[in-house]
Amino acid sequence: MKITQGAFSFLPDLTDEEIRLQVDYGLAKGWAWSVEYTDEPHPRNTYWEMWGPPMFDLKDGAGVVFEINACRKAHGNGYIRAVAFDSTRGVESIQLAFIVNRPAEEPGFRTVRQEVDGRSIRYTTESYAVERAPEGSRY
Repeated sequence: MKITQGAFSFLPDLTDEEIRLQVDYGLAKGWAWSVEYTDEPHPRNTYWEMWGPPMFDLKDGAGVVFEINACRKAHGNGYIRAVAFDSTRGVESIQLAFIVNRPAEEPGFRTVRQEVDGRSIRYTTESYAVERAPEGSRY
């Protein structure tokens, strides 16, 4: 199963050159970039760990690709994404995010059904990754 989060999720994985071109596109629009990683890609887990501070004032996408590759060396068996922020309106809002690295085996998710008060039913999504091991050592 392939996790589909962010832009380009339904496409084949981007090469470093394609990543750099996307970063250059964002830089031309004045966006700041950051690199984030996680071992738990649950759709509601929007706060991934940051790999260093956001990169402001870059002129070339090669700097972001360099940081992505450094993050791959440290967390290569997890999920890594590139995130572009637009601060032109006075707030840091995400304009573009896409996964640039994923583990060799993606465990996937399951839907859990829970019957509650009356005849109501709640559904939640759980990752198979959380069953395997504690955070930080899942893959």
